[in-house]
Amino acid sequence: MMTLSAMFFAAFIAATLIPAQSEAVLVGMILEESNPVWLLLLVATTGNVLGSLVNWAIGRFLQGYVDHRWFPASPGQVERARLWYARHGWWTLFGSWLPIIGDPLVLVSGLMREPFWRVVPVVTLAKAGRYIVLAWITLRFV
Repeated sequence: MMTLSAMFFAAFIAATLIPAQSEAVLVGMILEESNPVWLLLLVATTGNVLGSLVNWAIGRFLQGYVDHRWFPASPGQVERARLWYARHGWWTLFGSWLPIIGDPLVLVSGLMREPFWRVVPVVTLAKAGRYIVLAWITLRFV
């Protein structure tokens, strides 16, 4: 149970704006063989999606504070992100698994008031797909 909790926490933190790596934790746990791979994938995906939803909520519910000094982006940066998202749309959420840009994409989707019902399945597919490919590579080549 401790292993699964660690996997969940690593995946959750990695999906927020806090820099962290969940992929290395997943690979290590797959190689350790203490839990079934499908269970590790389920826990990692759940934690990562919930972490992404924190980003979405930050964008969605804190957008009224964009002009405050403590907000992590300037009003100009927020406006550029809005224009970019308006041009490219919700399809960009399929890139939520990408390092560095994936987490801000989800935050911007919240700023753009992307509906929860659309964010959850798209982000889940993206995050689960990444972990499945990583698990396959680990099992196949390591």
